[in-house]
Amino acid sequence: MTNFIEDLHITRIHPLLSPAVLAEEIPATTEDLKLVASTRKQLESILDSQDSRLLVIAGPCSIHDPEAALDYATQIKAKTRGMEDRLILIMRVYFEKPRTVVGWKGLISDPDLDGSFDINKGLRSARRLLRDVSELGIPAGTEFLDTTFGQYYADLVSWAAIGARTSESQIHRELASGLSMPVGIKNRTDGDVQVAVDAIRAATYKHLFPSLTKEGVPAIFETKGNRYCHLILRGGDRTGPNYDEEAVLDAVRLLARYEMPTNVIVDCSHGNSKKDPHNQKEVVRSVAASIKNGVSEIKGVMLESNLVGGRQEYASGELRYGQSITDGCLSLEETMPLFEQLYDVAAGI
Repeated sequence: MTNFIEDLHITRIHPLLSPAVLAEEIPATTEDLKLVASTRKQLESILDSQDSRLLVIAGPCSIHDPEAALDYATQIKAKTRGMEDRLILIMRVYFEKPRTVVGWKGLISDPDLDGSFDINKGLRSARRLLRDVSELGIPAGTEFLDTTFGQYYADLVSWAAIGARTSESQIHRELASGLSMPVGIKNRTDGDVQVAVDAIRAATYKHLFPSLTKEGVPAIFETKGNRYCHLILRGGDRTGPNYDEEAVLDAVRLLARYEMPTNVIVDCSHGNSKKDPHNQKEVVRSVAASIKNGVSEIKGVMLESNLVGGRQEYASGELRYGQSITDGCLSLEETMPLFEQLYDVAAGI
C-alpha cells in the first residue's frame, strides 16, 4: 500500500558515502595532521594572549573552482613568506553558503554549478582541496553550516566559523562546543552582538546532540565544551559597521560582563564593508589604528580575497578564472598591502 503519511514532499532519497569511506579515498598524511594540530595550538596561544601574532583569515568568499583556489593558495603562500613571525595566515576555504532565500549553496551541494546537486562529488572535491592546501603548508579555515559535513573533513581544518545566520541556532552552538579547533562566532546579520555572545557562552558548556559517526552510524555525541570560541564582528544591516574602536570595546565589555574571554576578530567584509570589497581597506586601516592604540583584544581579521577582484554571475555562461561568484573580493594584488599594514602594526604588540 502506498505510504500516505511519510515523505509526502520527498521526491527521491540519494545514497551518501560515509566519512570513513571518504577519508580512505582521500587520506590525510601525517604531515597534514601535524600542521593542523600545530596550528590549532598556536591559535589557542593567541587567544590565551600568550602569542602576540595576529591571525589573518584570507581567501575567496566561497570556493567554486578548486583549481583556482589552489592557485590562490600557492600565490598567497609565496607572497606572505617572511611574515610568519608576526602573522598567522589561515586560508579561507568555504564550501557551504547559507542563503537568505535561495541560490547556489556552495561547492559541496552543487559542485557542477548546474543544479545537479552531486553532494558526494562535492564532498570529495572539498576534502581533496583541503588536503592539497595543507600539503602546501597552509592551514585552512571554514564555516560549519551543515552539522554533519564536519565529519567528512574536520581533521583538515585548523579554524572554524559559525556564521551570522546560524549563531542563534541551538544545534550550531552544540556543534561548536564539540569541534576540536577554535571557533569564531559571528554577530547576527542585523548586527546584534548579544546573540553571538550568548552562542559563545553556550558553547563553553557540555552538550549532547545526535549526529553521524565516521562510519555513518547515527549516534549521540556528548561534548565537554569549547573554551576557544571567540567573537567575530561583521557589521549588520540594521546597526551598520562595528569595526571601529568604540564598537570593538563595546563588544569587549559585553563579553567581560559574562566573564567570557574578550577575544575579537574583525571581519573586514560583509556588513563592515557594506558589501563593497574595496571598503575592506578602510576597515583594516581602522583595525590597525585600534591595535596601535592598545586594543589588545583584537586577535585578527578576516579578508575576502581572490585571484581576481570583484564578482561575477555564475549563471552567465563561461566563468572568469579566479573571480568570485558570491560576494565581491579584493584581488590578491590589492590584498597584499593589507598584509603589510597588519605586519607593521603587529610589530608593536
